[in-house]
Amino acid sequence: MYDRRQDARIQVELPVHIWGVDAKGSRYSQKATARTISFGGALVSGIEMGLRPGDLIGIQHGEKQARFRVVWARDSGGPEKNQAAVQRLDGSECPWKETLDKLSAAAKTVARE
Repeated sequence: MYDRRQDARIQVELPVHIWGVDAKGSRYSQKATARTISFGGALVSGIEMGLRPGDLIGIQHGEKQARFRVVWARDSGGPEKNQAAVQRLDGSECPWKETLDKLSAAAKTVARE
């Protein structure tokens, strides 16, 4: 199977804050978890709203925030609630760049040992 992702994905449990406007025009804002992250996107779970492909959402981690487009979304049917794969929009800085840089540096250190 062909993988279209340009960046390596890293499995984490990163607390994030998401927000946006639903299909009815109502604003929402909630805590969620980014479970798989890369410089270009993430898999976010614990979402209470039903999202659809193409929806735009904001995601904040720490003091950094960025805009993302929903690639796909599904109801996980469990404690993770809804999940969504999101892709960072051009012009937005990656909100978890520092985390990825630290994890990458740590992996390189382990590889050298």
